[in-house]
Amino acid sequence: MVERAAHRVTVPEVVGLPFHIARDVAREAGVTLANPDPDGPPIGVLAWPGLFYVTSQSPAAGRVLYRWDSVAVEVVAHGEAGSPAMAEPSDVPPADVAHADPERDSFVDLT
Repeated sequence: MVERAAHRVTVPEVVGLPFHIARDVAREAGVTLANPDPDGPPIGVLAWPGLFYVTSQSPAAGRVLYRWDSVAVEVVAHGEAGSPAMAEPSDVPPADVAHADPERDSFVDLT
């Protein structure tokens, strides 16, 4: 008789990975990635064509599931995700004081 615990796997962390890499990581761990909307299309359809990144997953990494259970993931196309690190637009261009200045900077004369 096969021991039931042998059919358990640990959910890997896939958030932040490109979808095609996350899919491979999930497969190696023994789980599948799925659309969080069970009535929607398969996640592979949502993440094709192009470069998509995983932005969330459920259940979280470290949870234990049965082999080949689904991990629901949200994906976003490359370049479409908002980031709090992005600078706010400004009407005033940055000052050029940060650029190289031959009178202020020392240079090595190679001639």
